[in-house]
Amino acid sequence: MAEDHVGKAADPAQIKKAGERAKLTRQTELRDLLHVLDERPGRRFVWRFLSECGIYKSSFHPSGSTVYFLEGRRDVGLKLLADVMEVNPEAYLQMAKEARADEEKGA
Repeated sequence: MAEDHVGKAADPAQIKKAGERAKLTRQTELRDLLHVLDERPGRRFVWRFLSECGIYKSSFHPSGSTVYFLEGRRDVGLKLLADVMEVNPEAYLQMAKEARADEEKGA
């Protein structure tokens, strides 16, 4: 995600324009995610990504460096989960059901 920069911090017009650009960018990001969640392959991808991020696992490790790495990965997953819950909370439940069904089938 690109940051919107303001040339003159004291210029209210520039600040307002940067804010509007940021809002439009965020709306586009959420709309894109909504489209991904509309299809089963997209939900499967998001579920796999969330699982790989370890959002429900402990980040504890004797090595501090490993903890930092695992927490960074987990933070990315938590941000994605927050976006999923913002655009379509029902999709999360659907992903969980589909993942369980896939596991039962051995897929």
